Amino acid sequence: MRLPIQVEAIIFRRNGSMVEYLLLKRLPERNGFWQPVTGGMEEGETREETLRREVIEETEVKNILAVIGSLYYFEFSDPNLNQEYVYGVEVSSSEEIVLDRKEHNEYRWCSFQEALQLLNWKENKEALKRLNKILTQR
Repeated sequence: MRLPIQVEAIIFRRNGSMVEYLLLKRLPERNGFWQPVTGGMEEGETREETLRREVIEETEVKNILAVIGSLYYFEFSDPNLNQEYVYGVEVSSSEEIVLDRKEHNEYRWCSFQEALQLLNWKENKEALKRLNKILTQR
């Protein structure tokens, strides 16, 4: 059973000194906007289990190098979704992305500025800003 809790995975990779962020484009019939990996928690799962399952389902990425938690949290006004927890997910620069074609039709590795411009929702933009700040202060 699906719970009213979502997770968001902002997948990133390091390419030399540059950090790139993965965005996925929803199918036109799903409003065609750019977003990170998102998905709903199933009964009996932890948030991190949901995160890993959604990353695999939407991108086929199985080798996660690191997870940065507690990036951002927000609540929805939609009665079917109550809350979303955002994580940073580091993958290898050689990781191959294979999309779930029932949800997304395109993906793009982006610079911080390009990702910020492509994202549609203010909550996604805020989460990206917080992750970028963490990654660029290291």
